[in-house]
Amino acid sequence: MPSSAPLPGRRQRRFALFAQLVAVVLAVGAVVTVIAEGPGGHPAADRLAADEIVSLPPLVAAPLPPSVSPSPSEAVPSSPSPVLRAPGAVPSAGTGGFGYDDRSGPVLGRAGELRRYRVAVESGSNEDAAEFALAVRTALAGPGSWVDSGRLRLQQVPGDAPRDFTVYLATARTAGRMCADGGVDIRVGGRPYTSCRAPGQVIINLDRWRLSVPHFVSAGVPLAVYRTYVVNHEVGHQLGHRHERCPGAGRPAPVMMQQTLFLNGCRVNQWPYLDGRRYAGPSL
Repeated sequence: MPSSAPLPGRRQRRFALFAQLVAVVLAVGAVVTVIAEGPGGHPAADRLAADEIVSLPPLVAAPLPPSVSPSPSEAVPSSPSPVLRAPGAVPSAGTGGFGYDDRSGPVLGRAGELRRYRVAVESGSNEDAAEFALAVRTALAGPGSWVDSGRLRLQQVPGDAPRDFTVYLATARTAGRMCADGGVDIRVGGRPYTSCRAPGQVIINLDRWRLSVPHFVSAGVPLAVYRTYVVNHEVGHQLGHRHERCPGAGRPAPVMMQQTLFLNGCRVNQWPYLDGRRYAGPSL
């Protein structure tokens, strides 16, 4: 008759270990059975899954994977590309009449003579006078503009107020006529191309205001930079400054250089003052 007494200690431990091994084998077998019966019944997928299970060290928990940081494109939204040209068709001619921004602006500059200007946009140009006035004010406020001399202040005034000069935004045809009346030929290849200054008039060509110039566009220079340059350049003429040349390859172009036409090895620069000092080139 079998004895009901407990097994000796050594036999008891062996029996317990054997029972644990049998349980492990049965568990692995169950897992392999489930994998083999996975959806689709693709042998290659089954082998891959089985290989992955066998490759795990037995009875050792796999470490948790480190947290994965998102890729740079996911973590930081990409900034929009700068606008190089304004979209849409550009009218080549308007009505010849102008509408004025009737607001007064702040005094720009800390000291010196106060010169007042008004802002006008040609009717039919599809441009807003208030938006143009804000862009002009931004260019003339700096830092880096003409008022940084400490000897000049500028202020926008309404259209019917006394003024020293007017900043016009005109279509190419109107700009060509106005500049010619002031003794300046702005044509390139027979078409009015550049902007100009006539007595008491700063005339910005709508084509350049919306399209910039090819060498700025090909270099990826934002349209806002060209606009700041052309305002400071033509207002510079109104203030009595003449054209200047590139002072050396790789150096910033003087604002009074004809950057609309060429750079001659200089780098684009829209400001007459750099680091608080007047920046100029050799006289042309």
